[in-house]
Amino acid sequence: MKGPLSGIRVIELDAIGPVPFCGMLLADMGAEVIRIDRARDGGGIGRLADVCGRGKRSIAIDLKAEEGRLLLLQLASTADVLLEGSRPGVVERLGIGPDEVAAVNPRVVYGRMTGWGQEGPMAQMAGHDINYIGLVGALHAIGNESPVPPLNLVGDYGGGALYLAVGVVAALVERETSGLGQVIDAAMVDGAASLMTPTYQLAAAGMWTDQRNSNVLDGRAPFYRTYETADGRYMAVGAIEPQFYGELLERLGIDGEKLPAQFDSGGWPATEAEIATAFLAHPRSHWEAVFAGSDACATPVLSLEEAPNHDHNRSRRVFRGGSGGSVPGPAPRFSRSPRPSEREAPRPGADTAAVLAEMGIEAGECTRLATAGVVLVGEP
Repeated sequence: MKGPLSGIRVIELDAIGPVPFCGMLLADMGAEVIRIDRARDGGGIGRLADVCGRGKRSIAIDLKAEEGRLLLLQLASTADVLLEGSRPGVVERLGIGPDEVAAVNPRVVYGRMTGWGQEGPMAQMAGHDINYIGLVGALHAIGNESPVPPLNLVGDYGGGALYLAVGVVAALVERETSGLGQVIDAAMVDGAASLMTPTYQLAAAGMWTDQRNSNVLDGRAPFYRTYETADGRYMAVGAIEPQFYGELLERLGIDGEKLPAQFDSGGWPATEAEIATAFLAHPRSHWEAVFAGSDACATPVLSLEEAPNHDHNRSRRVFRGGSGGSVPGPAPRFSRSPRPSEREAPRPGADTAAVLAEMGIEAGECTRLATAGVVLVGEP
């Protein structure tokens, strides 16, 4: 079975975070993804490459060597997409920037992933997810007394990798009309801001206050937050609609007529106390049974160890086994072209010899390049 991106070749330059995650998404959808690892220091990022390496092949090249640069351009001449995640100007100094790649292949979609963007007063500054989401208001809105980092989901993966992937696919679609590739400037600060669009619109309409933990969706409302159970675990409650809220109270054994109106924010502390007391009376397993099959929007908060074994996740095969434990499987799913990724993450340089052979480079020349340190031929 072939995925919807079957026939698309992607070159992914050595990086961490959103670039390899984007490459993994494209590989999950059937694209051939060739990761360019470093020929020096054992492949560079090492085990970190395994995190998002499934479905890819690896060729290790020293891009600072002229022969290595030419190999990359030769490979790019056969590609549809090239992904890079360096600071602005780095690939240009290496001689493998958008202009050089377009010169050998004008159809290449050149995806550029940065934190701050290709220009602007902060473009050359280092940063991480927490910095990008802090600059656009997202971090300020999450937490209680102080902002709480939501892992690195919002900047790196939501605002970064997903927007880069959408940009790549959109550019491939546009190429069918123009016949030309283009450069995608995907910045995590841009994507994180875009994700905040509904929140900013609510604020503009007077339906969201800038004070943290004081709104319906930020943990203040008693019907949209988590509650501790008798065994120290938690249940997630998202009963926003009145009918769902009514079912929540009924299954908790609470008389809603004796509580303040659902959206009376002044009465939220009293309502929260009633619901919290109810949840604390029994362990999480009890409440899972109480709310099973209901519309009360009350579900368990599962740990990374528990989640792969939940009945729903098992029935949908949300997780799959991997080296070292369970990992999430490919998403989304396609009706006619499903392609579960079966290739494990490659070691740096594992496919160097094979890829060079496909490029018409004979084994003797591959050996010479490896001896000169231009490429690394790693173990499968």
